[in-house]
Amino acid sequence: MCHLFSHQPQRNYESQTRSLRIGGHCTSIRLEMSFWDTLEEIAAKEGMSVAKFVTTLYGEVLDHHGEVNNFASLLRCCCLIYRSQNTAAVPAFEGQPILDAAE
Repeated sequence: MCHLFSHQPQRNYESQTRSLRIGGHCTSIRLEMSFWDTLEEIAAKEGMSVAKFVTTLYGEVLDHHGEVNNFASLLRCCCLIYRSQNTAAVPAFEGQPILDAAE
């Protein structure tokens, strides 16, 4: 099967809900731990906490689009963009294809 994906630590895809205050309102966001880890990395590079980074991002999206739809998905996409721009070449997985359509 897809060993590169199936053998990852389960912690990577466990969900965690965090409570935040955005624009004076308490809210909670549920993301997989891999995304929280990436948001922590992004926030640290920006010199702020995850809560401050998320609040700042929310405000910028609101200013640009006038509304914020599906914020959790937007956060996931931000993490994907960040990772795609900051990823070294992925080493080959022992000569096996990543996906095997026959399995």
